[in-house]
Amino acid sequence: MPLQMKLVAITLDCPDPPALAAFYQQATGLEPHPKSDADFAGLNGEYGLFIGFQRVDDYRAPSWPDQIVPQQLHICFKVEDDLDEAEARLLELGAGKPDHQPHGDRARVLTDPAGHPFCITAR
Repeated sequence: MPLQMKLVAITLDCPDPPALAAFYQQATGLEPHPKSDADFAGLNGEYGLFIGFQRVDDYRAPSWPDQIVPQQLHICFKVEDDLDEAEARLLELGAGKPDHQPHGDRARVLTDPAGHPFCITAR
């Protein structure tokens, strides 16, 4: 019988937790956790899922796709908007767009302000 586990939190390393939490809050509409501070910030997600951002001294951003500094985590989001519109809005918020785009028109790979790659796909 498989172990019954429920995913309740994902935490990303970063150099500036409040800034990265603000990026994801603006991108997702999730509510900031009231005890967020300069060392650890968080967002309260749907169904009890918590996304955390923890300060790491000497943080090195992932170097996707070459993996010189491994990505270690990849998050995918479905977007309600047209992919082009969603991408443009995320770029305005501070996301980056790597040249390498392996998914064609089905999805886009972007990077958050701390360099973590993430995908957006249309619903």
